[in-house]
Amino acid sequence: MIQLSSLLNGAWHVGEGSAQQLVNPSTEAVIATCSTRGLDLGAAVRFAREVGGPALRALTFAQRGELLKAMARALHEAREELLDLSADNNGTTRGDGKFDIDGATGTLASYARLGATLGDKRFLLDGEAEKLGGGARYVGQHVLLPRPGVAVHINAFNFPGWGAFEKIAVALLSGVPVISKPATSTALTAWRMFQIIDSKGILPAGALSVLTGPVGDLLDHLGPQDLIAFTGSANTGAVLRASPAVVERGVRLTIEADSLNSAVLGPDVEEGSEVWHAALRNLRTDIVQKTGQKCTAVRRIMVPEALVPALTAALVEELERVVVGLPTDEGVGMGPVATANQLRDVRAGMALLSGEARVLTGGAAPLAGHGAPEGKGYFVRPTLLLAQPGASAVHDHEVFGPCATVIPYAGDAEAAAALVARGQGSLVSSVYGSDRDWLWSFLSGAAPWNGRVVVASDKVVDQVLPPGMVLPNQVHGGPGRAGGGEELGGLRGLSFYHNRVAIQGDKGELRKILGE
Repeated sequence: MIQLSSLLNGAWHVGEGSAQQLVNPSTEAVIATCSTRGLDLGAAVRFAREVGGPALRALTFAQRGELLKAMARALHEAREELLDLSADNNGTTRGDGKFDIDGATGTLASYARLGATLGDKRFLLDGEAEKLGGGARYVGQHVLLPRPGVAVHINAFNFPGWGAFEKIAVALLSGVPVISKPATSTALTAWRMFQIIDSKGILPAGALSVLTGPVGDLLDHLGPQDLIAFTGSANTGAVLRASPAVVERGVRLTIEADSLNSAVLGPDVEEGSEVWHAALRNLRTDIVQKTGQKCTAVRRIMVPEALVPALTAALVEELERVVVGLPTDEGVGMGPVATANQLRDVRAGMALLSGEARVLTGGAAPLAGHGAPEGKGYFVRPTLLLAQPGASAVHDHEVFGPCATVIPYAGDAEAAAALVARGQGSLVSSVYGSDRDWLWSFLSGAAPWNGRVVVASDKVVDQVLPPGMVLPNQVHGGPGRAGGGEELGGLRGLSFYHNRVAIQGDKGELRKILGE
């Protein structure tokens, strides 16, 4: 039995009292425990803020980038061990585990390269100096300075690797220390990743801390220069928005929450074309990958009425080929959902949607996983539904599992965009088609409801990545239901961790002071 510890004040600590259990979702065996009771979280915040922060801000962007590069290398060297842990605690197949672990190292490496391009600076200029007086000497220059606080990262259960380190990469490059809080149920992989980095002595003391277990009174110790980056449910996001840390003390907050992402086929897509097959590949991937436990997974599929029979038949055939079971067994294409609560919620959500939609394949019935112990494991079938006219639940309720619903529409761009908008804000939508006028009409109505839109036309269909692929140089976030936050985006991601200040004075003096 593994007992998880927390890295606080530059040392590893084990919490007191009764511990929470982490299980293998394929076998339901307890594999680890953790507790944060008795840990001094106020001291941890002060140590990160007063020791880790100054040490990071003393470094240039290029030097911070070198730290990220070393972190990526250390984690990549331990890749096989981490993939095994991911299978044990997350129920991931090898491919799904790589999606998480390689996403973490890839994002670290990407921001390491960005650090190299920013060079020997320690802060950023925002635009050009602007003349403020009648002469040319008195100017104002906007400057981005790293916040002298600590960033608390509260992460979701589904991506313990990538979800943690995509936030960490941006914060550390900005010069802001981090206290990372993995989701307790799947913390084993993240905990080991932090252990590996700490054992290498890569980072200054206090630059990176980890709280493994309940958050306790951590937020009570945050102040006006501190930050919270949260990924998880809309309900928890609402609690954070209303917390005294945010409302009374001005802690900066960004949220990535629920998202009813869409895939839309345009009326010009022909059955059997390259665009058609790209849509099928991506839809299958989004439903099955990570057992549908992706914030970017497609939940709603808008299809012109004439194409519905062919599209649903082809997608059902793809999904029914997927073997569900023990993720380490050869031939298994999809593992379990991560927890017993997830299984309960996914089954309940499927039952809710099926009140307004016909189940074409899959469904909420119990499933014995291939190779798993009899009666054990949180397994569920890949599920595709076909919405009835007037269905509304599909636009209001996200099933966070391998489930998507086909929604027929008449074919006009405005109708498709209106369906996308009914989701009240998404991380990503994808659209398949090549009619430019139709695409522009669709994008005009749908794009404002998304953080990202993938346009798969015949000119780029051989290059388009699956829409669920979050890239370090593209923004990740979305309006409304998706949380209203924004992460990554290359250089854009650094702005969350900086304060924009307008400094006014003599142009020549400011050039010398700011090193320009």
